Amino acid sequence: MTAEEMSVPAAELTIVGHFDNRPGYVTRRVTGSPSWLLMWTQDGAGLVEQAGVSFTAGPGDLVVLGSGAAQHYRVAPGAERWRFWWAHFQPRPAWLGWLGEYARAMGCHLVQGVPDPIRDQIDEAFDRASRNARWLPPTFGPAAVRPGREYAPAVAVSGPARDLVLNAVEEVILLATASARPSGDARRAEERGDARVHRALALIAAEPGAQHSVASLARAVALSPSRFAHLFTAETGHTPMRAVRRARIQHAARLLEVTDMDVGQVAAASGFVSPFHFSRAFSHEYGMPPRDFRSRLRPNA
Repeated sequence: MTAEEMSVPAAELTIVGHFDNRPGYVTRRVTGSPSWLLMWTQDGAGLVEQAGVSFTAGPGDLVVLGSGAAQHYRVAPGAERWRFWWAHFQPRPAWLGWLGEYARAMGCHLVQGVPDPIRDQIDEAFDRASRNARWLPPTFGPAAVRPGREYAPAVAVSGPARDLVLNAVEEVILLATASARPSGDARRAEERGDARVHRALALIAAEPGAQHSVASLARAVALSPSRFAHLFTAETGHTPMRAVRRARIQHAARLLEVTDMDVGQVAAASGFVSPFHFSRAFSHEYGMPPRDFRSRLRPNA
């Protein structure tokens, strides 16, 4: 029995599949489903109704429907097709927090505006989930994937297969919610500052050890170096390179605390040109050399 034939999938089942449907495709579950349902539209459009709300999902839109509420979804009127990945699952607790901002009604979420590069990553995650749903532990030789029709609905039977599929679903939800256009309180918070400065700060925080410069950060946010430096300083109260140095020192402090890397390795991993330059900058920020900082945090190390 395929997922398409299951009018109401059992709550404990984890299922992943891919549909490319034409006008006339309709699914209606009057009593809802005991499992959660996720749908990622790649092409065309679908009309989704749940929990008293109705909306159209187009390419790059992620729909996540909770259990219990009546479901009705179909190819959207006027659309030639609806091509989408889908999965039935039980959510992990953290996912509810990620999805909360995108709720249209109780248990009904729509994440819109996922950027193009992230869409490719989400497609790859679903492709991996489809293959991993058929995963079996090794018996003789390497671990095997059960053969099956490409993108045919697959039920994750073994415990490891379910976890692998859920890992991919988690990746999809996290990528979509973290990269989509902000709304509500998040949008208002962003409007209080310049989005280009927020983007530059995010780039610095994501990889403090990279060879950042005023010119490279300005290019990343489509500004001239002079305009970027002025805007950044006005928004944050310090220069871009001061922000880079602070991020590098904070990154180094974390490495000193949780790794056994020597000071030279920490300096290199944090983007400093030499251990001497690193030690001087670190002492200026923390009031002590890197080795003393580590010994205070890890006296038995």
